[in-house]
Amino acid sequence: MAVLGAIIGAAIGGWLNDRYGRRSALLFADVLFFIGAVIMAASPGPALLIIGRVFVGFGVGMASMTSPLYISEASPAKIRGALVSTNAFLITGGQFLSYLINLALTRAPGTWRWMLGIAGVPAFLQFFLMLFLPESPRWLYRKGREEEAKTILRKIYPADEVDSEIRDLKASIDKEIEDEVDSEKINLIKLCKTRTVRRGLIAGVGLQVFQQFVGINTVMYYSPTIVQLAGIASNQTALLLSLVIAGLNALGSIVSIYFIDRTGRKKLLIVSLVGVILSLGLLSGVFHQTTTHSPMVKATESSYGNYTCPDYNSATNAASWDCMKCLKASHPGNDPTPTMDPRGAPTV
Repeated sequence: MAVLGAIIGAAIGGWLNDRYGRRSALLFADVLFFIGAVIMAASPGPALLIIGRVFVGFGVGMASMTSPLYISEASPAKIRGALVSTNAFLITGGQFLSYLINLALTRAPGTWRWMLGIAGVPAFLQFFLMLFLPESPRWLYRKGREEEAKTILRKIYPADEVDSEIRDLKASIDKEIEDEVDSEKINLIKLCKTRTVRRGLIAGVGLQVFQQFVGINTVMYYSPTIVQLAGIASNQTALLLSLVIAGLNALGSIVSIYFIDRTGRKKLLIVSLVGVILSLGLLSGVFHQTTTHSPMVKATESSYGNYTCPDYNSATNAASWDCMKCLKASHPGNDPTPTMDPRGAPTV
């Protein structure tokens, strides 16, 4: 549901950015983040938990498209590229930090409520700090608020660069408006028949679409579950191993920031895709082996094994036990019982 909310949030975010500005869109996204976190932490049942996830999804979709836009328009040209690249690193770094925080909260009472509710803290902090930041000068200039835009540019740039930046911004906005007028006369179907335009469009849109079909979000979301499927019963250990996965994800962002201007986009993309293909192939192979070689478990065949678990026998609610509770018991049941043959050799 969070992903569905993100899709809707991104769609609404475009209109909100053009209508009310980048700063207002980010403030609204922070409010949605905070509301969603509070609802999830306080939810008494699945229904409210899902509603909270939808609110968070709205915020994610809105912020994911607004943040790089705001950074690119409100930052000095000399450090603009580095700041936009840093935004991608902070996303993966945030995932790493979330696993680290969740690991610390595994032993706290009401664990999952703390894990979900703490997401409201950075949202509140960003909302508070955004109140002291200016609106995008480009958006202000486009809306006819030229003096406000110039005032902000004078704060961002040194005195000897302000006039040049104002002229460049004015020329860019005028060209943008002119292109919008001309675009109404352009036949999109005829334009796509042009080989150069068609190849660029397929490459740009295709990369965005297929990188989502790679499934990295699924692996990141369910990495603790995947680790537990490998036989790690402890929630704490599963989160610890997931922390390694999130850390490698963040490390990949740092590597890309360093090499993107040195080796070029295409080479870096090809190298990363080779890693993605190998990783997904290995993951698929492991899942296939698990499903084909794991023995069938039937209630009639395993009912006797229940009573080999001391914790199960003494539990008042034993009927509601599942496999994970048996695995985590102090003396797990359903284990093969070693016996001795007439020669004194151990048998199972």
